Amino acid sequence: MEKLLIIDDDKGIQKQLKWSLSDYEVILADDRESAVAAVRRHEPKVITLDLGLPPDEANASEGLAALDEILAIAPHTKVIVITGNDDRSNALKAITAGAYDFYQKPIDSDVINVIVSRAFSLAIIEEENRRMRSVAGSDIGIIGNSESIDRLRTMIKRIAPTEITALILGESGTGKEVTASAVHLASGRKKKPFVAINCASIPENLLESELFGFEKGAFTGAHRTTKGKIECAEGGTLFLDEIGDMPFSLQAKLLRFLQEKKIERLGGRQEISVDVRVVCATNQNLEEMVAEKTFREDLYYRVSEITLNIPPLRDRDEDVLILAQYFLQRYALDYKRNIKGFSDDALSAIKSHRWPGNIRELQNKVKSSVIMAPGTQVNAIDLGFFDHVDQGIELSLNLRQVREEAETIAIQKAYALSEGNMSKAAELLGVARPTLYSLIEKYGLPINIE
Repeated sequence: MEKLLIIDDDKGIQKQLKWSLSDYEVILADDRESAVAAVRRHEPKVITLDLGLPPDEANASEGLAALDEILAIAPHTKVIVITGNDDRSNALKAITAGAYDFYQKPIDSDVINVIVSRAFSLAIIEEENRRMRSVAGSDIGIIGNSESIDRLRTMIKRIAPTEITALILGESGTGKEVTASAVHLASGRKKKPFVAINCASIPENLLESELFGFEKGAFTGAHRTTKGKIECAEGGTLFLDEIGDMPFSLQAKLLRFLQEKKIERLGGRQEISVDVRVVCATNQNLEEMVAEKTFREDLYYRVSEITLNIPPLRDRDEDVLILAQYFLQRYALDYKRNIKGFSDDALSAIKSHRWPGNIRELQNKVKSSVIMAPGTQVNAIDLGFFDHVDQGIELSLNLRQVREEAETIAIQKAYALSEGNMSKAAELLGVARPTLYSLIEKYGLPINIE
């Protein structure tokens, strides 16, 4: 039961509030000194505060002083100021000083319950967000508290203030771009651009102009001079993802830029100086590529002045549950879903899965589960883990109910396997799309059929 501190010197009001707010563990205080002592001892998330406290019951000075002391001790506490009908100006002073809300007497049980309930909900959400930010490593985005992630965060903080070129290694989906962004955010360049380019996603004949830019008339279609990604990152950080896929012919030009901090646009003759921090990443073995003569040895040593290894999710122990909860809260907020957590079978499935797609796979599964979950908890079926369904659920003998449950599971499974493509889902189920739409509406499944 959550603790609620009521600060009021009127015994009648104390009794009325305690009765109205019986869903909480109520703690009472009748002056500033006892209120501050209660805050230190009980650490309540929500407080109701009457501004007319002794020895200045007729005015608000003592109540406002109590508010200042409380917020100095517990700045995240939600303080609801209770005032008389003719005391609106002092209520506004309290709000300006940091109070969460105010309520004017007389006390209405239903109204005060709604205000207090909302205050608790917000306090709990904010507390969880602070915890997540703490786990994430001072807001640089690296989430987890496993030993390997702690080491990674420590390395990031050490290299960020320097100009050393870092090479990030890790399987696909482990968060290489997030790690590169963390280096940027922890550096003195964080207010300048962070520019990312995937060397594997851009055709070889376009990658050079994308990186270095081009002058007007450099090639057919070059109607105006255009800056490349390197120039766009001026003062900030350039992230070269999948550098192992960079064409061999372009590697020499990249090496010269890294050594000289100067570039020439395609079709240009003028050298342009640039101030850019470079971070690279790959999921390939560059040492083997060097041995096979598909990656320049001198470039390899230039980009790997220091190497950051990101462990796969399967080797990160309890981090998978921390990440799952983080994504659940994030997407529940994004999609305005009242999702509170994971069921036991969902947690079991998350822990036992090997996560070949790493964090990207986990993120996608949790996102779709938040959309799919019909209740307030995400279960194994919502996540697409149909082999981890809770077997402890008693099987109904009502044939209509059995059929509804079976059809619901089948629809959810087909929807998950088809990644939300309704035509493919209908094909998997062996029904026409209108029939599938009718079943979704019949069972009230949270699937967008527009």
